[in-house]
Amino acid sequence: MTAVSSVRPGAAEELAGLLRGRIRDVPDYPKPGILFKDITPLLADPEAFGALTEALAAFCKEAGATKVVGLEARGFILAAPVAVRAGIGFVPVRKAGKLPGATLSQTYDLEYGSAEIEIHAEDLTAEDRVVVIDDVLATGGTAEASLRLIRRSGARVAGLAVLMELEFLPGRDRVLPELAGAPYQALITV
Repeated sequence: MTAVSSVRPGAAEELAGLLRGRIRDVPDYPKPGILFKDITPLLADPEAFGALTEALAAFCKEAGATKVVGLEARGFILAAPVAVRAGIGFVPVRKAGKLPGATLSQTYDLEYGSAEIEIHAEDLTAEDRVVVIDDVLATGGTAEASLRLIRRSGARVAGLAVLMELEFLPGRDRVLPELAGAPYQALITV
């Protein structure tokens, strides 16, 4: 289930090509055998970054979002300008212990161990419809935990959007059940 914004025919392919052309492959980073997808060239290109922001903002508007959640850390870089462009609020989801004051937390399993994420307890309300934005959907653990955290806050999940999905990893299978019918969008798949 992938939702694509209502755009002219071919525009989604043009956008994907633009974005793909600005993502640099870095072999053997952070360790041998890993092919890291570096988005910093995309961020440095105002045309590509602007097109990415516009596409994600359109997704938020179509989903009826009132807030955008950005996942630490690269999700912050994408979600903050999307929130401004869409005219809605931005809420950061941080690693545990990074936010002052009262927080809600959610633990989740990693391949080797577990992790925990948090939001400020007062940042989401029952009136909010929230879109989660991140750079990459890989194994889906952080995205799945953020969707659970949003529901625990009392807010409604309006969707999940990512710049790229690594289709050889099980992220999609992990997050689709947690979306419970809310739309999912990956602008490019690698």
